[in-house]
Amino acid sequence: MERLVIKGGTALKGEIEINGAKNAAVAILPAAILASSGECVIDNIPNIEDVHCLERILGVLGCEVEKLGENTLKINATKMTSVNACTEHGSRMRASYYFIGALLSRFKEARVDLPGGCPIGVRPIDQHIKGFEALGAKVSIEHGTISVKAEKLVGANIFFDVVSVGATINLMLAATLAEGTTTLENVAKEPHVVDVANFLNSMGADVKGAGTDVIRIKGVKDLKGCNYSVVPDQIEAGTFMIAAAATKGDVTLTNVIPKHLESISAKLIEMGVNIEEGDDTIRVFVDKQLKGINIKTSPYPGFPTDVQQPMCSLLSSVEGRSLIVETIWESRHQHVDELKKMGASIKVEGRTAIIDGTDKLTGAVVKATDLRAGAAMVIAGLIAEGSTEICSIEHIDRGYPRIEEKFKSLGANISRVQR
Repeated sequence: MERLVIKGGTALKGEIEINGAKNAAVAILPAAILASSGECVIDNIPNIEDVHCLERILGVLGCEVEKLGENTLKINATKMTSVNACTEHGSRMRASYYFIGALLSRFKEARVDLPGGCPIGVRPIDQHIKGFEALGAKVSIEHGTISVKAEKLVGANIFFDVVSVGATINLMLAATLAEGTTTLENVAKEPHVVDVANFLNSMGADVKGAGTDVIRIKGVKDLKGCNYSVVPDQIEAGTFMIAAAATKGDVTLTNVIPKHLESISAKLIEMGVNIEEGDDTIRVFVDKQLKGINIKTSPYPGFPTDVQQPMCSLLSSVEGRSLIVETIWESRHQHVDELKKMGASIKVEGRTAIIDGTDKLTGAVVKATDLRAGAAMVIAGLIAEGSTEICSIEHIDRGYPRIEEKFKSLGANISRVQR
């Protein structure tokens, strides 16, 4: 079993290039099956396990998938042979549900295993189902599989009861080839939602309003292949920003969109971190004592839930008391027990983590309880005294390409070992 071993105490310094966004890529790859003619060549795809799972599912469906480079895929979906995406790969990850919207849109039928993913709380798909039914589909769930079928799809007005990234994207996919116009209200506004809309439009879809509260999709007859580059990863960038601050380092991130990182930058600046923005770069450096702050997660443009766990590691090592209120997922404080093994002083009350900064963290054997918790453990290991060993790193590999190599390039003492 692979583990990460980190010897802490080194300030990160240098330049690091941020990969394409995981949360965009895992929706764009299923969306590629909407192209009934031509090929989709998609660049800036992160080389992560979730992407590899989607590649395998595309192959099962009859798509031709060719790797043109480490971060580039060519997908030809013109000769698809199946609408059954029920495979062991799909049940391991959350994003497999995007095949429902894409298959339903093009073939009016889909079968997909109910998705897995990180154990961070109840993640229902009721808003997805509500939307599919509004478009005219019949939905059934049996033995852990969701089946969706329609004679035809007709545009509708759909108001989401809660803001949901997954439902927003899935209904965009389903509505692209529906008759008439679909209006989605109370939608998610995250950068990866906008990126998926841009990808669909590059294939010939008519999607307007992505990034606002209302998205309108005018159905078209068919979509064709295109060339596209995935947006930079807001969450990976945030993770490296926090790591730079935690180690009191000096790191410049390239291939970023500073606008997407404003909520993270604002909180780091509030702590005393220095942030310098360029057109597509951000420099993060520390030259003074940092202080505790309060954070409340919320949908974009608020502070991302995916970044609060890495931020928890940073706040565990700074002066004063901090609060993190998690409003998105009810079980996203599982990493706290692991941080406590390293000497962190954290108390969880409901969805609030109360953090009292300590003089030092010490190395220990800890577990990556989920993807972003794994990133939090890496950051804790980078600042801890002594050696930290992180197990269950398959969670980390789902979202961070070659994380140890990227941190090594910044001077970290980190290695991947077999135990």
